[in-house]
Amino acid sequence: MMSLHIDRQNEVALVDQIVHGVCRQIESRVLMPGARLPSIRTFAKKYKVSRFTVVEAYDRLVALGFLQSRRGAGFFAANRVNGHGSREGAAPAEHMVDVAWLFRRYLDEHDGRILAGGPWLPDDWMDETGLRHNLRVLTRMKGSHLLGYGNPKGYLPLREQLQLKLAALDVAATPEQIVLTHGVSQALDLVMRFVLKPGDSVMVDDPGYYNFFANLRVYGARLHGVPRNADGPDVAALVRIAETHRPKLYFTQSAMQNPTSGDMSPSVAFRVLQAAEKYDFLVVEDDVFCDLQPAPTQRLATLDQLNRVIYISSFSKTLSGSLRVGYLACRRDIAEGVTDMKMMSCITTSQFGERLVYQMLVEGHFRKFVERLRGRLESARNRTLETMERLGMEVFVEPSAGMFLWARFPQVEDAAELSNRAFQKGIILAPGAVFRPNLERSAWMRFNVSVFENPALQEFLRHAN
Repeated sequence: MMSLHIDRQNEVALVDQIVHGVCRQIESRVLMPGARLPSIRTFAKKYKVSRFTVVEAYDRLVALGFLQSRRGAGFFAANRVNGHGSREGAAPAEHMVDVAWLFRRYLDEHDGRILAGGPWLPDDWMDETGLRHNLRVLTRMKGSHLLGYGNPKGYLPLREQLQLKLAALDVAATPEQIVLTHGVSQALDLVMRFVLKPGDSVMVDDPGYYNFFANLRVYGARLHGVPRNADGPDVAALVRIAETHRPKLYFTQSAMQNPTSGDMSPSVAFRVLQAAEKYDFLVVEDDVFCDLQPAPTQRLATLDQLNRVIYISSFSKTLSGSLRVGYLACRRDIAEGVTDMKMMSCITTSQFGERLVYQMLVEGHFRKFVERLRGRLESARNRTLETMERLGMEVFVEPSAGMFLWARFPQVEDAAELSNRAFQKGIILAPGAVFRPNLERSAWMRFNVSVFENPALQEFLRHAN
């Protein structure tokens, strides 16, 4: 079902917002080929725009090949699999700001391309040996974990272990305040569905977590980007948005922010929580990269103690993306509501996966592995920074931890065009537009330091400008 966000405060014309919104939904397959769009009258009434605006938008979409007009029947989403005569797998320009297309390329095991801005570490960086060992141990244990559904909030011993993990960040939480999820993505989705209704305003980092932006747009939330500085969000901009739009939630990362890798300073964190109290919104703190940081920096959850902050993390970046074990910690009333939402959507999460993660945490090997991983990332990050300097690239911030660098060529105005050229060479860049709340143009790109030393990637960048 089509659901668009139209922002009358946006400088972008209403017609352009409609055209871009429908294009994104067709490209990401939210609107499947043949899907019927609302009539002009219905669309105008639903989104409170004039019929002339809808007519112009639909006419432009037909001209662009995104819609088909059928006399007496209406407008339908066109099949664009081989649009513009392009070959299978080619990258039309609009795909360079298409989140679903980018993820499909990341997840295509047989694609053979260089994932320069990929969101995870290479398989050979992970602890496959430790995972296999603990898998054998777990399968020999007696119990219901191979067959049973488990507890709605998740495996209790793992939640108790996470209580200790949070205490190391000076966050006090009982096991009843912790809910295990199918990775960070499900945790974010459950919070969104529990707190929001379509049409509600939310604040997000700009740039920020692109996949969740797409989810929020599909759900019908109104996204308002808070510019990200080197020391965290622009608090003055955040306050202006909060005063005007009264958002329900603010989704952010205080440490190793994706994609900039910047950390939030204590003073900025304090002012964010002051604004949350004054304007009555909740803060969702995504700390998915927590284990990659040798020395913890300021966390919002530490200052707030889970009053207005919902803290989210997972083990996907350090243990296994296949296990998909994540968690959220929050006030008891929110935890109960999120658990109900979880049961309605998937009953429970995998008890087997949760017990495997617990086994790996308590047997002691994980801590040593993560220490080695941090050291390896630090070496790769330092080498990448040196190479970027030689290539004439500008880095947004030099991080102390994490796997990403946010960089650009000063003379390149739009990274999407560069990304299109890279695709023809077998390289998948992560252009800045996909990290913007409404896919605005950007010169910046995200690079994964574990991949940057690939000779073909460096050769392309050497001649990119």
